Amino acid sequence: MTASYQDHTSGPALRKVISAAAMGNFVEWFDFAVYGFLATMIASQFFPGDDVSLGLLKTFGVFAVAFAMRPLGGIFFGILGDKLGRKGVLSLTILMMAGSTTLIGLLPSYAAWGVAAPILLTLLRCLQGFSAGGEYAGSIAYVMEHAPHDRRGWFGSFIPVSTFLAFASAALLVFGLESGLSAEAMAGWGWRVPFLLAAPLGLVGLYLRWRMEETPAFKAMAAEETPHAHSPLRETLKSQSGQMLRLGAFISLTALSFYMFTTYFSTFLQIEGGFSRPRALLVTMIALFFSAAACPLAGALSDRIGRRNTIRLVCTWLFVMVLPAYLLASSGMLWKAIPGVLLLATGALVANVVTAALLSETFPTRTRYTASAFTYNISYTIFGGTAPLMATWLIDRSGNSLAPAFYMMVIAALAAIGGLALRETSRISLIGNDSAAPEPGIVPDALLAAR
Repeated sequence: MTASYQDHTSGPALRKVISAAAMGNFVEWFDFAVYGFLATMIASQFFPGDDVSLGLLKTFGVFAVAFAMRPLGGIFFGILGDKLGRKGVLSLTILMMAGSTTLIGLLPSYAAWGVAAPILLTLLRCLQGFSAGGEYAGSIAYVMEHAPHDRRGWFGSFIPVSTFLAFASAALLVFGLESGLSAEAMAGWGWRVPFLLAAPLGLVGLYLRWRMEETPAFKAMAAEETPHAHSPLRETLKSQSGQMLRLGAFISLTALSFYMFTTYFSTFLQIEGGFSRPRALLVTMIALFFSAAACPLAGALSDRIGRRNTIRLVCTWLFVMVLPAYLLASSGMLWKAIPGVLLLATGALVANVVTAALLSETFPTRTRYTASAFTYNISYTIFGGTAPLMATWLIDRSGNSLAPAFYMMVIAALAAIGGLALRETSRISLIGNDSAAPEPGIVPDALLAAR
């Protein structure tokens, strides 16, 4: 029965859990990030032409198409993860991501294969998106189901840390290649190097994940004398649709802010700020390493003040700070661009950390992987995958370089409405099927002990 299981893992075992999940997540998102940082180079390789803006729109269009596969991947891997366990599914996602990324690095350009090259690029990006659909929510569930209930924000924050470090490492590698290679070498073979690194990194991540243990919460559910049907999609949508809608509204801001500053901002600095590609990547790298370092602080803050107060804080921050962030970034001056991107990064990192906790705390164990993966990926498809495309299109149509900032202000207001409609979940137990039961307000420890 579930009562025989501890609701968390302690000591060295918990550190091993976090290391395995975070390392695998790092590999997944390093592979995914490389495409965004090489957007202008990919445009020239696969979508050549005189109109640079049109080439970028096509490149970011392929970026967005990959996100259309993420909800499908979330459903597929979510159902598998709720039926068979977290460990095996997380091993499969990293294998698929590493394989598809390596193949992009081997893909001939438009000059060699003509229209077949961008078609194959799109197909491989779709495979990446399908894999990514099962990755983040699964990694979060794996860590959260091991962590103590009163420190899930802190321990869960190391998954966003690995995500930001993955983007930072991808940016650092591209920056090094751009700085050390001639333009001809970069166009000829240098852009392929980050994609080809997916092969050895994927093998390391697969090894670590294959050695992971299953979570206490899943073991407890699997040991029930009368087990429930494991998360068919229709049952999940029927029982969790309200929670999924509310959480999805908040995650829309998480997705938009994350991809605006990790993927699009380096392009914005080049096009609107007049920065060179290496200089723009340098600004982005600084913000990414800052975000990785600050995530545990945001996690500890969320544990202390609760999830709903953190939601209120981050929605307000991004609504107020996004306009100054874009104004500073479009100045063309490095000393203004760095604090500008840090303003946006601060909101994005806090949003990501509280989202990590909410993904597992909002849903019961038997539907957790499916519901969280589907909610997360639908929001990221609509608002994250389209972020670079929407920003480029808004500026192109309006002629106003601040148009993406106004777009984010609207999304921040909508996210606050959805996020603040969620119940407070910062101290509930994740064992069993009543994970989303508490009413708004932090649940007292005495009540948790009684449960």
